[in-house]
Amino acid sequence: MKISSHAVARMLGTWQEGPGPAHQRLSDRLRLLILDGRVSLGAALPSERDLATALGTSRTTVGAAFRTLVEHGYLATQARTRATVRLPGDAPPRQPVRTDADTVDLSFAAPAAPVEILHAAFATALEQLPRHFERHGYDRYGTAELREAVAEWYQRRGLPTRPDHILITNGAQHALALLTRVLVSPRDKVLIDHPTYPHAITTFTEARARLLPVAMGSAVGSYGWDTEQLQAVGRAANLAYLIPDFHNPTGMCMSTSVRQRLKLACPTVVDETMTDLALDIPSPEPLAAHMPTAISIGSVSKSVWGGLRTGWIRALPSLLERVAQARPTTDLGTPVVEQLATASLLNEHQTRRSDTLQHLRSQRDALRQALTEYLPNVHTLQPVGGVTLWATFHEPISSRLAAVAPDHGVTIAAGPRFGVGGAFERNIRLPYTLPPGQLVQGIRRLAQAEQALLRGATGTHTPAPVA
Repeated sequence: MKISSHAVARMLGTWQEGPGPAHQRLSDRLRLLILDGRVSLGAALPSERDLATALGTSRTTVGAAFRTLVEHGYLATQARTRATVRLPGDAPPRQPVRTDADTVDLSFAAPAAPVEILHAAFATALEQLPRHFERHGYDRYGTAELREAVAEWYQRRGLPTRPDHILITNGAQHALALLTRVLVSPRDKVLIDHPTYPHAITTFTEARARLLPVAMGSAVGSYGWDTEQLQAVGRAANLAYLIPDFHNPTGMCMSTSVRQRLKLACPTVVDETMTDLALDIPSPEPLAAHMPTAISIGSVSKSVWGGLRTGWIRALPSLLERVAQARPTTDLGTPVVEQLATASLLNEHQTRRSDTLQHLRSQRDALRQALTEYLPNVHTLQPVGGVTLWATFHEPISSRLAAVAPDHGVTIAAGPRFGVGGAFERNIRLPYTLPPGQLVQGIRRLAQAEQALLRGATGTHTPAPVA
């Protein structure tokens, strides 16, 4: 696979920032792109001349950067052919970071399982299961029990919903993939929050869509979303993907005033995975209450447990029919037992539990206090809900820090994984789903990794999975 010079330039972003000569900064950034999997193994890079032109730098600088990567085993070259991407020692492609029991994993934003609640839900599911035995078990729309429970969940939130407006999926990510297959064609333009959920970026990129990122800010009153900018970009987009409820990764929540004003001209997918995790404000009203054509997706992976791979799409029946017709090429339906357990959780109002919210508040506060103590120069916004906060460093060290952090017993998700064009090298996402003691230990180790980085350490770790 060949990569164009302009594509590489977009991924490199502001590579000129940082210490050292230009060729060193360029080789470091290219190496991090390779380690992070954003440049695929075996891919052919553009020629030195073409890349130099796209970057606005000299061919000498690019040539020196390429030679450094060849010397360290990240590029392979042959006469009259493009340099191809590899890893030192021919390591397997995209091999994830291997963690041991002592490593603090800050790359996963996932809650621990509520054991007793899950046991009770599955016990109820097993009691109800025999009445499904006479059926074939393949249902592209989902069981009636869960579709009714999800519809009632929307009813409680003030959004009238019928069961025929619901299609059950294997999690919210699966829901987004199905919608992308139906609604997005190659070269279509997709509006996204910037930053946003990295697996959404991957889904749209693999569909060969062109991403239109709209930056999120921290202005008082706007809560990160610029209504005018969103509406202007929406006029040129074929689809929009927004996370208005306790946004991943920033934790922001779209205000009621923005929800009321926001009218997008393109189909809009609203990710409500975090909706039940309001910590400092009341649970937000559905965006679809103000934008009736909005397509909502949700799941119980954050509000209950990531291992319960059950999600849904709320949309008009005509769109759900198209999704159901496209679905069998990847799966034939969601497991029945899991659906019945999820229905029990929703009916018993177990996706919003006061004890869970209190634990998240205390863990969030412990994380912020640890940052104040060990990384006082790092700026964070106070997330009002969800499970993550967005940390900002003074220097663009995010990818380099992620590559060296496992040497100090901690794994993190680097900022550029949540954006496009090499953005967010000053940011990392930090979840507060671990116990306070582990969070403090993780931040202490992250501070040690930053100090090692400032002393010249370089990491070779490929990225851990992100959820």
